Amino acid sequence: MIGRLTGALIEIDAEKAALMVDVGGVGYELEVSTNVLATAPAIGQSITLSTHFVVREDAQLLFGFCDTAERELFRTFVKINGVGPKLALAIISSLDPSMLAVAVQNNDVGVLTNVPGVGKKTAERLMVELKSKLHSLLPGNAEPLASGLIAGSLQSTSQDAQDALVALGYKPAQAQQMISQLQSAAQAGDTDQPATPEQLVSMALRQFARGGSSL
Repeated sequence: MIGRLTGALIEIDAEKAALMVDVGGVGYELEVSTNVLATAPAIGQSITLSTHFVVREDAQLLFGFCDTAERELFRTFVKINGVGPKLALAIISSLDPSMLAVAVQNNDVGVLTNVPGVGKKTAERLMVELKSKLHSLLPGNAEPLASGLIAGSLQSTSQDAQDALVALGYKPAQAQQMISQLQSAAQAGDTDQPATPEQLVSMALRQFARGGSSL
């Protein structure tokens, strides 16, 4: 398994979203995300990529990513039935993780149909599969997004948290029920009382990701 490459960038093919990296005199061809293309250094300079190696009967393919987080998101997609590496790369290149997380919570199939190669039926299947993998999208993306949504608000702690969850795509009744449950548990001594709305939202997102409430 090739997990990371560091070498000199010797070729960029923007049309094919591919790079060639010289590592010790060996040129490695990689298919890469648009994030890699956008941040790639000049030809001849050093580049480090997290990678995923795919071996098939007819080919050996190497995919490159900006960091391990982007690679893990790619690996989440390829575990879904019917999603190959190229489609997974297209999803990563087309959709921001936080945008995708909100789309999954809202069951917004139209967001996925904007990805090249994804038709309506494929998007519907992907939406169903992604709901069970929502935790892979939420931890590093939805919580910061939620923090931004509630920053500077003058409402109560409970209402702030509920509003943030609704903005992330949860139904008002779901948000109210989850926040009420968390606050009731705190009052009963089952958990510490969150000091801020951000902490309540963080706890709620973890509960939703674990199946604490259905979307």
